[in-house]
Amino acid sequence: MDITEFAGLASATVPDWSREEIHGFWDPGRKLLRAIRKYQIARQRGTIFGSISSKYWVLSHWFWSIVTQSEIHLNCTIGGGLLLPHPTGIIIHPSSRIGPNCLIFHQVTFVGAVEVEGHCDIGAGAKIIGPVKIGKHVQIGANAVVLQDIPEKSIAVGVPARIVELSA
Repeated sequence: MDITEFAGLASATVPDWSREEIHGFWDPGRKLLRAIRKYQIARQRGTIFGSISSKYWVLSHWFWSIVTQSEIHLNCTIGGGLLLPHPTGIIIHPSSRIGPNCLIFHQVTFVGAVEVEGHCDIGAGAKIIGPVKIGKHVQIGANAVVLQDIPEKSIAVGVPARIVELSA
């Protein structure tokens, strides 16, 4: 079995923005992402309206950060299509970069300069201690501790994380 068959067919380069659409009032993960994205847009605008608007989105980010008990910096580089199905306790270092169409479960921590390329699934409680680079179409198991680079189309599990292969 090929890892791309196992992981699905989501693109690692083209963001699927429909994954971030808000579905009702109580959708904390998507609302936290919206606050981050709208803040970044308002800051780039640079006008007086952008400055006022960015203050609103800072407050929105603060609220959803408290609700989710997550710490995702307003200036993080996050590709489109990020899914946070259970956004509780996620900590992402400001110098981390996340590619498009990734999936991050609860209690995940990025320490230092972590670069996650497109379409990566990161299991609950995983810790990624940088500087490391996670390739495209990678799956990291729950509670794994990643201390080194993970190549494309791999599955990493354990403490410290090691690459495992799927049996045919």
